[in-house]
Amino acid sequence: MSGVGGEGSSQLENLATEFASYEDFLNSQIAPIDLYYLEDEELARQLVELGLRGSGEVVKREEFDAKKVALEEARSIKREPPKKLLSEDLDLEKHPFLKALAEREEANRDGKMTTIIFIREKNQKGQEVSGYIDYAHRLKTDKTMEAVFMGKRRFMPQPTDLSFFNWETQQSKAASSPNYEVKTDTLPGIIFKNKRDRKLINPDPKMEPGDNTTRTMMRNCGYLHVVLYDHVTRRKA
Repeated sequence: MSGVGGEGSSQLENLATEFASYEDFLNSQIAPIDLYYLEDEELARQLVELGLRGSGEVVKREEFDAKKVALEEARSIKREPPKKLLSEDLDLEKHPFLKALAEREEANRDGKMTTIIFIREKNQKGQEVSGYIDYAHRLKTDKTMEAVFMGKRRFMPQPTDLSFFNWETQQSKAASSPNYEVKTDTLPGIIFKNKRDRKLINPDPKMEPGDNTTRTMMRNCGYLHVVLYDHVTRRKA
């Protein structure tokens, strides 16, 4: 289905609307007889993905995920009236990190930018933790963001973020978000793939961060270590 428009694009939109995930779509294409002979559900999914089972139509994961994101953005615009920014009317001149968040809030809310924030800091137990945070996703889901902007709560990595590591307990987590796919199979580090434009964001300080991405290191901002990766999404006309 890659590279086709018109009918193919409409079919992809229908699939992205009907199925909650790419895996659900693959499962719908697996017949009982396939499982009987293959005896391996994951292998059956792979064959569907290659067009060797099911309808024979190749629907790529990247295209499916990108369409899901686009449909969700369109639904959000239709059902949600313009919201007042959490940072609006706040004087953040003496708080450089919060000011940086405020400067990026509107762009991350309307989808023009998807910022990844790396933070290393000590939690309430005195344990050093670090992680990469999908800022746009946090703005939509974290009910404590207003308290963050008001200085009543710290903006900290959580196990549900793109990545999380507790340096004392060695707890390590990684989870994709609606905006980014986490790729941990690329040594020596982690890579983030934007689901909208499929661009890669490389947080390795020795490497370029990637197309349409800028890296900003913050100093003296109240945290041990903060790096902002601002990715500007190229929207299709």
